[in-house]
Amino acid sequence: MHDDVTPEPLAGGLKQRHLTMLGLGGVIGAGLFVGSGAGIQVAGPGIVLSYLIAGAIAMCVMRMLGEMSAAMPASGSFSVHAERALGRWAGFSAGWLYWFLLVVVLAVEATGAAQIANGWVPGVPQWAWVLLFMLVFTAANLAAVKNFGEFEFWFATLKVVAIIAFLVLGTLAIFGLLPDTDPVGLTHLTGDGGFLPHGWQGVVSGVLAVVFAFGGLEVVTIAAAESDDPVRSVARAVRSAVFRILFFYVGSMLVIVTVLPWTAQKAGISPYVTVLDSIGIPSAGQIMNIVVFVALLSALNANLYGSSRMIFSLAEREEAPRALLKVSGGGVPRRAVLASVAFGFVSVLLNLKWPDSVFLYMLNSVGAVLLFVWALIALSQLKLRRRIEREAPERLVLRMWAFPWLTWAALAAMAAVFVLMLTDDTARPQLLWSTGATLVVLAVAGVRELRARRA
Repeated sequence: MHDDVTPEPLAGGLKQRHLTMLGLGGVIGAGLFVGSGAGIQVAGPGIVLSYLIAGAIAMCVMRMLGEMSAAMPASGSFSVHAERALGRWAGFSAGWLYWFLLVVVLAVEATGAAQIANGWVPGVPQWAWVLLFMLVFTAANLAAVKNFGEFEFWFATLKVVAIIAFLVLGTLAIFGLLPDTDPVGLTHLTGDGGFLPHGWQGVVSGVLAVVFAFGGLEVVTIAAAESDDPVRSVARAVRSAVFRILFFYVGSMLVIVTVLPWTAQKAGISPYVTVLDSIGIPSAGQIMNIVVFVALLSALNANLYGSSRMIFSLAEREEAPRALLKVSGGGVPRRAVLASVAFGFVSVLLNLKWPDSVFLYMLNSVGAVLLFVWALIALSQLKLRRRIEREAPERLVLRMWAFPWLTWAALAAMAAVFVLMLTDDTARPQLLWSTGATLVVLAVAGVRELRARRA
């Protein structure tokens, strides 16, 4: 086991507070603030159960990942764990699929933030805003890693404060403690077609609508390798992030469907805005716009960081060009950052030029990739846990709950989501394109394995 942990050439510089907020901020994005509206429309108040189910899967994945990352910190995180557990093909596939996912999603975030900024300052075209954001965050990621950590800390803090304020205001409104409000009680939870207006089918459709909003949790285990005390840092960040996220997500949904009837939510309008407007918060729309704007930029920053560290780790293991290994005096993998930014720029251009064709295919091809990556994490943990227990049990500072039963249960839940995507008309294209992308990466990994054996 002792060979499995080699010191990273990257600079340490991330503090515990950076990692804790990165764990929270990485996952609180536009998917929660805006996208949750779609989930409410298909599940009604049952969206609370959808978030509980999706959140439970994400919490299990995070705990497995935390266990492996605390035992063996590495900037490639689950890609390195997959290689150790299942072989080079798995590390190669997990790393490249995740990198591709991040650089494509980066374009969605940059474009979304540019649309908001363009609404505030119409004189500046959308492409100019995109360019500005990409340049600013490239510069932040090329500088010392603690600058990235500081950026992300304040971004995440603003998002967390916004959600806490929302939960407090919403709870006061439920009990009629705000001016000009009457207690609503539980009428909206049980009226309007009942708690499950579309039955369990609605809850299941809700899970499909919200499960991918939990993507981004993984970045904290990638960042742990650059913290001053990787083992303790990742264990503490994972413990705190897991429960707080569930509290924020499920708590928010509970407030939203209790304050207003679920039928009051409109597609494309943030449920948070609808609720704040209804309880008389002035300029609720603008306030929420600012929060969503910050959430998008924060996710852009975190994804740029995560993608550069992932491709750097791939290069370390000779799964990506060795030229990407050059590290600056400050311990930043600058070429890896620039490679990720370059592809991010290509994605953005495709999104601006062909949002409904070329870019849509790219977006679909990463739609279900997160689930493939999560499945690899679970399979890796099943194998590595036994190896660590046998060879270095003292490294298990963070343990997966109810091992191995809960790991198997999480895998079964992921398989169920795959089946649901196949039967859902809107999700099926995503699954098919993502499966295609995954098969291409697996084929390349297989060819590399054969070549390596012949050499």
